[in-house]
Amino acid sequence: MTQVPKRLPLHPKHPERICWGCEQYCAAGDLRCGNGSDRAQHPAEIFGDDWLEQGLGPDAVAVPVGTGTPDR
Repeated sequence: MTQVPKRLPLHPKHPERICWGCEQYCAAGDLRCGNGSDRAQHPAEIFGDDWLEQGLGPDAVAVPVGTGTPDR
């Protein structure tokens, strides 16, 4: 049986309460995975609520620096 990864909530109500660093989504005060000493922020906290419109969604393609073309 194949496990499907959890989907990242696009606009969570209280993103500051959760660590977004792995698929466990631990509470901010209970970092079980050892993914550092501080919680990983949700993209909406870093880039703002319009982070999907900025091309930062799950389907975004990496563009190598200096080439101007997607790396596929």
